[in-house]
Amino acid sequence: MNTPTRTTLFATCLALLALPLAAQAQEHRGDRGGGDHGGNRGGDHRSMPRPERGYVYDNRFDHGHYYPRAGLSVRIAPPGGYALQYRGSPYYFHGGTWYRPYGPRYMVVRPPLGIGIGFLPPYYTTVWFSGVPYYYADGAYYLWEPARREYVVTDAPARDDAASRTPPVEPETYAYPRSGQSESQQATDRYECHDWASRQSGFDPTQPLGGVNAGDAADKRSDYRRAERACLEGRGYTVN
Repeated sequence: MNTPTRTTLFATCLALLALPLAAQAQEHRGDRGGGDHGGNRGGDHRSMPRPERGYVYDNRFDHGHYYPRAGLSVRIAPPGGYALQYRGSPYYFHGGTWYRPYGPRYMVVRPPLGIGIGFLPPYYTTVWFSGVPYYYADGAYYLWEPARREYVVTDAPARDDAASRTPPVEPETYAYPRSGQSESQQATDRYECHDWASRQSGFDPTQPLGGVNAGDAADKRSDYRRAERACLEGRGYTVN
């Protein structure tokens, strides 16, 4: 019978020690997910179910993530979160879940409408309503407010069953030259009319949401289209 060498025994021990570490790494990868900005920002990769008691599964819009249920209290707030004040009351935000201190403990709460934060949760799902992107996580809807530079908790859209997971396609403006304008002149006219329409309407289609508040985006986009059309027609184009 062959006697194991010291090298063989050492390698075997290393392999046995690596097994639980590999299993832990696999579990961590499955629970955390991926995506840009340090997490699953677009909601396309689903996290693994969490077995802890007190967690509920949120699958609205195929969100696919577990969160601590509202009303759950913990002795210590999860580390790595963000503390803020809203209307004189303290809140704590961590992983898409909102907490409030109650005595010596922290309780999971629903965020008040109007509270804002400068970043989105590590897991969220983008849903579109009437051309406006909402960001959804743990039962809350967020809208980007440029003036505050925050994602603000807002009311659920009137018909959340009409949501779309894909952004709407912006209709392209077709302008046909009536006076034989050259391609160079057409490019100049298109840019100058875009610039003029943006200044007149306050809406810039090259910016997210046109650079306006989400609630104003649809009306401002229409104002921009009308101004652009008027400019191009005034320069000798047929606009469709």
